[in-house]
Amino acid sequence: MGQKNNVHTISIYCKKCRHHLYRYNKEGGGSLVKCFVSGITQDSTRGDLKCPDCGQEFARKAMIHGRPAHKIIVGKVYVIGNSGKK
Repeated sequence: MGQKNNVHTISIYCKKCRHHLYRYNKEGGGSLVKCFVSGITQDSTRGDLKCPDCGQEFARKAMIHGRPAHKIIVGKVYVIGNSGKK
């Protein structure tokens, strides 16, 4: 428990205008459902969970397992980066 063997860096972009939103250290495989705030290594937003370029809301604030997180709204972002699969 608490191991981070399967952590990989991804870049998250607005699907509407392609603006770079985050660089994020994603834990585990699978699709992007949430971003834990502690895993965000570069934030290109204003912190309001809206794209700074087009204004589209891409996530909502949440607490998951006692950790602050951003729940990604399906279809609002796309991801480029290592899939973390072996």
